[in-house]
Amino acid sequence: MKSRKNLTRFTYETTAFQGWRLCLSRSGSTFTKYFSDKKYGGERKALKAATATLEEVKTTIDGSRKVNNKLSKTTTNKVHKLFKTAYN
Repeated sequence: MKSRKNLTRFTYETTAFQGWRLCLSRSGSTFTKYFSDKKYGGERKALKAATATLEEVKTTIDGSRKVNNKLSKTTTNKVHKLFKTAYN
């Protein structure tokens, strides 16, 4: 499968990790989360979880307020909490 905007596929044979990386930068903040094929039960399921999480993160960020043109601490905390509870 090809990479998509904000989602990159990692399939290196020499590493222990194979899966998807979500990386999103907005208003001076960068958010990154890895979705392992092994943890999510395959490449397609990991992609599905990454895509769903990406949509939630975008919704959270787009509906948030900014402080000095940067995301508020509350918003960044919400995104990190979303990452911790990402879909299984």
